[in-house]
Amino acid sequence: MVAAEIEPAPEAIQAIYREVVSLGAEILPISSEGEALARAYLEHGIVPERFVADALHIAVATVGGADLWVSWNFKHIVRFDRIRMFNAANRESGYKEIEIYSPREVTSHEEG
Repeated sequence: MVAAEIEPAPEAIQAIYREVVSLGAEILPISSEGEALARAYLEHGIVPERFVADALHIAVATVGGADLWVSWNFKHIVRFDRIRMFNAANRESGYKEIEIYSPREVTSHEEG
């Protein structure tokens, strides 16, 4: 899913994606469990129906056992209220909570 979203991106973004993949990033498949959890997010009103891809991203990561999700999507994902709702749905569905942050929260830039 991410590969398809990256395809129309500028070459610089595609290069970063290729680098991350080459470092051994685990590519998680879209499973029936992930699709079911994404539907639960939609049914709980966490993400609007038309943004099912956003729900599927979080669901696949959750089902795959990811500890952390990093996103620039401040409208549908990286929001305190939504993070709490994602994790409530995760617990209700028998999955662990997932940490959700913006890239700025998980990177550091040392001043020279």
